[in-house]
Amino acid sequence: MKTLLDKPRLQALAALSGVLGVEFKEISLLNQALVHTSFANENKHMGVMHNERLEFLGDAVLDLVISQFLFNRFPNLTEGELTKARAVIVCEPTLARHAARLGIGKYLLLGKGELSSGGRDRISILADSFESLIGAVYLDGGFERAADFVLQQLKEELVLVEQGQYIKDYKTLLQESIQKHNDSKIVYEIVSERGPDHDKVFEVSVVVNSNTLGWGTGKSKKEAEQFAARQALIKLHIIDEK
Repeated sequence: MKTLLDKPRLQALAALSGVLGVEFKEISLLNQALVHTSFANENKHMGVMHNERLEFLGDAVLDLVISQFLFNRFPNLTEGELTKARAVIVCEPTLARHAARLGIGKYLLLGKGELSSGGRDRISILADSFESLIGAVYLDGGFERAADFVLQQLKEELVLVEQGQYIKDYKTLLQESIQKHNDSKIVYEIVSERGPDHDKVFEVSVVVNSNTLGWGTGKSKKEAEQFAARQALIKLHIIDEK
């Protein structure tokens, strides 16, 4: 099977490995983590493997690492509070932001259509590639190395959890803030749904008196609504963006 690992590609992967702070024994795993399905489909004759299986594995590793960290670090949090904190940490926008920070987009192998339509900067593609990277690190170096990678990359979010920033009900806070001075109606509208039934991603907008104040995405409608409410609160200068 051809893996496109020519000299320029190997040099690029070595550079990315340095940015990630992970030395791969099998550099082909890192390469596969960056192959989008659109590229694989356009190059079937080359037998190129895309990153969806690594994404599946990385998603599971990510959930376990964050769950274990939260469980051990915060013995007084309830199951509901732990779930809410984890959901915010492992959400699509957060993962995409960290992928963008690492410059993952420029290393992705995309099909012509995805490339021309801005796929390197698309939130869903970046978030998926971040999970694929976690899967690759896990297969290459084991759970401890993967856990170290995850906790290092998401340390900003973990600090915010320690400060109590991710145990907030943003919908309630928005409702209380909006209706403090008037009877404005808050409506959450589903903008889009994508993905299979077992792994859907919802995009939701929050509208107040016909004005759209925020958008959010999540693995459930409730999660997406929370992020939409948070964006609205930031726009209204009720909370900081941190």
